[in-house]
Amino acid sequence: MRQVLVPVAIDPAAPPAGSVLVDAGGATMGTSWSAHFLQPSGVRSSLQAQMQAELDNIVREMSHWEPDSVLGRYNRAPAGSWHALPPRFIEVLDYALQVAAASGGAYDPFAGALINLWGFGPERRYNQPGFYAPAPEKVQATLAARAALDPIFDGEGKRLLQPGGALLDFSSVAKGYAVDRLAWCLERHGVRHYLVEIGGELRGAGMKPDGQPWWVTLEGVPGFDSTATVAALHGLSIATSGDYRRYFEHGPARASHTLDPRTGYPIANEVASCTVLHPQCMAADALSTTITVLGFEAGLAFAEERQLAARLLLRKAGGLAEHTTTAYQAMLQ
Repeated sequence: MRQVLVPVAIDPAAPPAGSVLVDAGGATMGTSWSAHFLQPSGVRSSLQAQMQAELDNIVREMSHWEPDSVLGRYNRAPAGSWHALPPRFIEVLDYALQVAAASGGAYDPFAGALINLWGFGPERRYNQPGFYAPAPEKVQATLAARAALDPIFDGEGKRLLQPGGALLDFSSVAKGYAVDRLAWCLERHGVRHYLVEIGGELRGAGMKPDGQPWWVTLEGVPGFDSTATVAALHGLSIATSGDYRRYFEHGPARASHTLDPRTGYPIANEVASCTVLHPQCMAADALSTTITVLGFEAGLAFAEERQLAARLLLRKAGGLAEHTTTAYQAMLQ
């Protein structure tokens, strides 16, 4: 049996007559990107090069792996210094701070020190020799240091204060934003029918040459059989947060890369994955992480309050339990 998700609102506009399917792709953010889009026959363009340049610019601004990125320079800057921010960076930071406020701190773009402590940052990696899980007192000290920081964001002045020791990490929002920017690159050139993807996060619009929508399969949890679900990415994006991607065994428990900024520890709430469908991939990316951290009851309540289409898969004895929101159920055909 297969489930099918279709957006409630459909734009029936067909691709221009004679449109040609074009494939593009490359590398970015330690993974691959791809784009499939329809453009008028006979048109030659440099869209692939422009999309790659857009992604390269995002990396130069937001990567926590690149020491000379805007983010890297901010993280190393002295206390009391103000930093002028480029427009893309402001857009991501502003949204991340909105999610942080709405979630009561379950999402925190300034959790970089905590992420590094648990070995999921660019140094002292969890999968390298010599790594060991942090002691409880170290976790508490990191939380206390974060609580003492006040990295003021001056939106009007387009600048950010480094209070000393604040570490930004956009790893749960930048990839989704980059997917949105791929879509932006296409749309500014009049392309309205496309599917773009980076590392499994996707955004689609319009339809394929045969009139079918861009069908994608929702990500499952490795090692478990679950009902196959496909979604029509017609004006939608999709992102999944899962505890199976990067983790290590910590005693009897699994230490996932998804950390709870409120407790300082990897999540331990039975959530194996959370998938969110949203018009913006940046939102789907950040919100899937947020709901995962909040857990089953609080996460579903958060999603319902915001009318989000979300699916949670919970680890239960002998299998997985699926829970979905009202907006998700409304898309089921």
